[in-house]
Amino acid sequence: MPKRSIYDLNVKDKRLFVRVDFNVPLNAGQISDDTRIRSALPTLKYALEQGASLVIASHLGRPQGERRREFSLRPIAIRLNELLGQPVTFATDCVGPDALQAIEHSGQNGVTLLENLRFHKEEEANDPVFSASLASLADCYVNDAFGSAHRAHASTTGIVPHVTDAATGLLLARELKYLGALLDNPTRPFTAILGGSKVSGKLEIIKNLLPRVDTLLVGGAMSYTFFKARGLSTGRSLVEPDLVNATRQIEKEAKTHRVNLVLPCDHLVTTALQADASHENLDVEATGIGDRLGVDIGPKTQQAYANIIKESATVVWNGPMGIFEISPFSSGTLAVAMAVAASNGTTVVGGGDSVSAVGQMGIAHQITHISTGGGASLEFLGGRTLPGVEALPNS
Repeated sequence: MPKRSIYDLNVKDKRLFVRVDFNVPLNAGQISDDTRIRSALPTLKYALEQGASLVIASHLGRPQGERRREFSLRPIAIRLNELLGQPVTFATDCVGPDALQAIEHSGQNGVTLLENLRFHKEEEANDPVFSASLASLADCYVNDAFGSAHRAHASTTGIVPHVTDAATGLLLARELKYLGALLDNPTRPFTAILGGSKVSGKLEIIKNLLPRVDTLLVGGAMSYTFFKARGLSTGRSLVEPDLVNATRQIEKEAKTHRVNLVLPCDHLVTTALQADASHENLDVEATGIGDRLGVDIGPKTQQAYANIIKESATVVWNGPMGIFEISPFSSGTLAVAMAVAASNGTTVVGGGDSVSAVGQMGIAHQITHISTGGGASLEFLGGRTLPGVEALPNS
């Protein structure tokens, strides 16, 4: 069932508790990527335009229930102030007198950013008393933190029974719309591109997508467990021996569902994971890999994948095609990014390196939907119920 959204709430003169995902990378107290903050702006601006006051909450990092300066959200309050174009009051705690004082100081139609939720161990423990304390700060609850929706924490699930009304934010609603469409009613042909280092990290997604996709393109180090199962040379490439039989089963299931499961036909191999290490392209059928390891899909694979993507009406991509962070081994990932962006179909991209590739190429505006979810995206596409979504009322 679709969930209630902020559009369904009467927020005028109400104080909203908005759970966002401001878990952004910090370097010496400086934000190196504010994408997650920008992603929450449509919800925050809409609520303010409708006359609401905002109490914004997020976690940052893993402080393990301890107050640690390097995990403070204070730098984020400064950036949010700039992006919203109005004052943001920073509360030095997320509950108690400090939080209440900051909220009162922000005033009517004001904005308060609470300190890191995970400075309290009760957040991750989904403590009912802590949940009630969070709820007492506002009239209504809005969850716009898709990146945390797979966690049953106080601020994502525990708070909901303690508020008079609750709904999704615009970002969370958008995530559910596009990811849900992939599973429920995709326009065909439907192609999934999965990469990354391990089959184990994508096993649930593969099994859940096989009955739904027309084509599955595999890349990244996870390819080598499939190669091992086929008896191909893998050298020192990453292989998960305990999942060799699982990949054989996946290939059988793909045939059962008449899915075109495509593995790389050539790859880039190197002597070491260093930019200056010697490397060359080889056909995967070749035996010359020796003690080298595979680090990217080769040019023939890049072209073959691009051709399939071009003919697809729906494309979902999660995971890099190689060691994306090392420049000589990034061309496969960048080539897939360009092919997805050039597609005339509905395109959904998720996963850190996939999103980074799209950003690096300056083509994010050509993607239908870029998921901010990370682990939540994987669990959703893997068929799991997300507690943070399940807790919200249906529309």
